[in-house]
Amino acid sequence: MDARLERQLDFIVEIDKLKHVMRQSPLCDGSRKENDAEHSWHLAMMAMILAEHADEPVDVGRVVKMLLIHDIVEIDAGDTFAYDDQGRKDQEEREQKAADRLFNLLPDDQAKDFRALWDEFEEDDTADARFARALDRLQPLTLNYINKGGTWRSKGVTAAKVIERNRPIEDGSAYLWRHAKGLIEDAREKGYIKP
Repeated sequence: MDARLERQLDFIVEIDKLKHVMRQSPLCDGSRKENDAEHSWHLAMMAMILAEHADEPVDVGRVVKMLLIHDIVEIDAGDTFAYDDQGRKDQEEREQKAADRLFNLLPDDQAKDFRALWDEFEEDDTADARFARALDRLQPLTLNYINKGGTWRSKGVTAAKVIERNRPIEDGSAYLWRHAKGLIEDAREKGYIKP
């Protein structure tokens, strides 16, 4: 086997670990929490289906790529619960270190491309990144709503915190943000979330 293929296969084997990184969001049926690989796949599907709602034209292929790689760093850094203020203090440092290790498993050209996409998602400065980030916020919000509060309820999260955390949806899609705000308000009225 040549060295390039060996590095590619090593990376493929390494990212299988994403299936073991558990998130806080429950599946729609509430049977268990989702893992990072399921989350990434779900977001990629959302990008293909919801792209028409982006505020600016987006390259769906690039958005899908961002969404498939954006949480790979959690293999090393772990998943940080969205409402864990303490855990978020060193999240960027942990994730940068993980990105350095994981993407550098790939051949140099692919490592550079993957890292550039991951950095673009993190920097949130392009239409593609803003839309990808909007979907990354909308998906767990939707799962928590479907599960009558899910982790919002179990972790005592308030409606104000949910609005604050999910406001970046508006940066990628005003239309999806109006929908999200409607879900949050309905959740508050139904007692799924603290006022």
